[in-house]
Amino acid sequence: MISAKAIWTENERYIGEATSRHAIVMDTAKEKTASTPMELVLIALCGCTASDVVGILKKKREPFTSLEVSAEGERAADYPQVYTEIKLKYRVGGKVSRKAVEDAVHLSKDKYCSVSAMLQKNAKITFEIEHVE
Repeated sequence: MISAKAIWTENERYIGEATSRHAIVMDTAKEKTASTPMELVLIALCGCTASDVVGILKKKREPFTSLEVSAEGERAADYPQVYTEIKLKYRVGGKVSRKAVEDAVHLSKDKYCSVSAMLQKNAKITFEIEHVE
């Protein structure tokens, strides 16, 4: 089981902590001093799928040298303002085959990434892959 908590510190700042006991600062004020909870959701998605893709490419012995996953999310106008569309961009470096990267991204999206699986219930998730040298 995973547990988490948020502790109010001041104004609209919170310290979040989970089972791993690592803390993260969150801020919901207009003048941000930290990421918002909804920004952290996108960061979690990027981290989850990046971890999958790296693991799959390593297992396939693909010679990638870098991976950066970024996300842009559109939210509903009405509350609870869930994400309705998310676009992921995978920037992969090295002499890795395009097919291997595409296969890894599809496996992450369709099978392994639990964050993606949760978000797909409300948001359309699309992606693009960019190869960099």
